[in-house]
Amino acid sequence: MVRKIPPTIFQRFFRTETVGGSVLLLFGIAALALANSPLAEAYEHLWQIPMTMGIVHHSLSMTLHQWINEGLMAVFFLLVGLEIKRELLVGELASAKKAALPIVCAIGGMIVPAAIYLMFNMSGFGSRGWGIPVATDIAFALGALALIAPDAPIGAKVFLTALAIVDDMGAVLVIAIFYSHEIAWSSLAGAAAVVLVLVGFNVARIRQLWPYLLAGIALWYFVRQSGVHATVAGVILAFTIPTHTRINAVQFSRRTRGLVDQFDRDETGDFLVLSSKRQQEALFALKQASEGVTAPILKLETALHNFSAFVVMPLFAFANAGVKIGLSIEHEEITLGVLAGLVIGKPLGIMAAALVGVKSGIAKLPATLGWTPLLGYASLAGIGFTMSLFIAMLAFDGTASIDAAKQGILAGSLLAGVAGAVILKAASHSRDGQ
Repeated sequence: MVRKIPPTIFQRFFRTETVGGSVLLLFGIAALALANSPLAEAYEHLWQIPMTMGIVHHSLSMTLHQWINEGLMAVFFLLVGLEIKRELLVGELASAKKAALPIVCAIGGMIVPAAIYLMFNMSGFGSRGWGIPVATDIAFALGALALIAPDAPIGAKVFLTALAIVDDMGAVLVIAIFYSHEIAWSSLAGAAAVVLVLVGFNVARIRQLWPYLLAGIALWYFVRQSGVHATVAGVILAFTIPTHTRINAVQFSRRTRGLVDQFDRDETGDFLVLSSKRQQEALFALKQASEGVTAPILKLETALHNFSAFVVMPLFAFANAGVKIGLSIEHEEITLGVLAGLVIGKPLGIMAAALVGVKSGIAKLPATLGWTPLLGYASLAGIGFTMSLFIAMLAFDGTASIDAAKQGILAGSLLAGVAGAVILKAASHSRDGQ
């Protein structure tokens, strides 16, 4: 009998992101269909429904659209922060050698798209949208990769994931620094006080998640009131979630080995755990040991992954991807800037940065990753969808300018995916023909 090897954390992450990308696409298409149908007016009015949450004298009123973009998206950014923290501690960004290539590529893949966008929007309000083409949608990019190249080497998948995560780090900084409103210092001081409380939880080695999440709600409120975009609170909270465990790996191994032996010794012959009290005790002890060796950050990341992929992101896409498609485009310079930034700027910036990094000795190209496939992955990084839509909503106030940006995002993300598919298929055929 062949034992089935359980999936690694990365494999589970990749699987969730790829399936989530398909769900995201369906909701994005549904939004587009509704926005261009007789139900368009009802679709628009839906997101303007006011909702109030809180308690007497301490309530917060926002539209449904705002609750999704500022409330639910904070959960997404919390997950992004957890992924970034884990990658920095034990993942592909944990050492300079591992992190060099994705970091260098991500920097190039942000600077060049922004520069290309500004070539179309050198002045006026359109220049505020320079941050739209800088980010990569992890779910869509990995979903496209799974569809286009299901047999892609694990090193390529890890590279694209690390690149997208570094990209997200940059996008968070862009949002916090360039797309926040006038700062209310009293609220910012309140947010700082909550962060100190969260750090205090760490110092006290509190491992339960609920104190952090309760404080996180207060942090979200203060950050939102301060003028910094509320979703930044999710990333800040993520970096305070503890990584320490109650027992270490050696203690876990020693304890569970003894418990498994006890479980086997107490087998009564009927193969029913229900009939053996000592086996039940061993099982509960095994569960406690597993809880003790699982880091809180891993528990929270696991708990949030499906919720983010199958609830938060589809709702965000459904609320924001709806745009009326027409032959005449108002503010076409915004549309062209976004499209060119995603389709041309992303691969150009990533490839140029990779070439400079490898030739200078700063970074090293993995053995499983050639230059032609790298161009394909760089093109897939031009799928900006979710993050680009999010930044577009922050950059512009007018409906016409937002619609222009959305058309550029949708067209650019589609063309980037097609370009990546063509290049990766060509690289695959070239490799097979050798």
